[in-house]
Amino acid sequence: MNKLFVIKIGGNVLDNPEALKKFLQDFSHIREPKILVHGGGKVATKIGEQLGIKANFVKGRRITDADTRDLVTMVYGGLVNKQLVAQLQALGCNALGVTGADGNVIKARKRPVTEVDFGFVGDITPADVNTALLYFLLKQNVVPVFASLTHADGVMLNTNADTIASVLAVALSKHFDTRLIFCFEKRGVLKNIEDESSVIRLLNESSYKNLLDQGSFADGILPKLENAFDAINAGVKEVLIGEATHLLQNVGQETEGTLIVK
Repeated sequence: MNKLFVIKIGGNVLDNPEALKKFLQDFSHIREPKILVHGGGKVATKIGEQLGIKANFVKGRRITDADTRDLVTMVYGGLVNKQLVAQLQALGCNALGVTGADGNVIKARKRPVTEVDFGFVGDITPADVNTALLYFLLKQNVVPVFASLTHADGVMLNTNADTIASVLAVALSKHFDTRLIFCFEKRGVLKNIEDESSVIRLLNESSYKNLLDQGSFADGILPKLENAFDAINAGVKEVLIGEATHLLQNVGQETEGTLIVK
């Protein structure tokens, strides 16, 4: 089975022009099939302030009212996505910018109201991915670049970029040996949050549970680890959590970040 890399970049890359330029150069050098997933929250917040649209968060998650839905559709699906696609084209990487609505590639369900009304937010599963279309594009050497937007009932929905990356990786694991890569600001999962050299190079479910019992992980990394093992248990071959500057090492065998396997 051929390899596939599903790579998610966060705001620490998107908000730094020099870091983004280096990342896209490295990304363009990956020869295997690949998908890029991005958000753009800080850009949306900044432009929202200029338009008089205030950002509201509950437990770190953006509340997407109608105005915010229109804002993130413009910013994620337009400004940020097309800038990334244009820069990749300049690097010889034939990128295609998409949201979940394009080609019906990810259909969602609007999140039901519970104790919090998140508004126009989409929930998705691997079954919601149009794998046939994505497989065709990847086989044509087209690189999908996903904005963190999906759709349902004719309406655009804001959807977490980490979730989109995980769902894409799981859905395509039937056709590829998939490595899901989360690029963030640390070199990997750290045993000691104060020590950048304490990267845990390899984690499986057994070692993860042992370290979890010992209280070795910072609270902030736990959601990413839970998502990682959910993806592994659903068919993804490997998950890598590491720094964007180490992307080329982290698509190889000798990784710099934390490689998570079954």
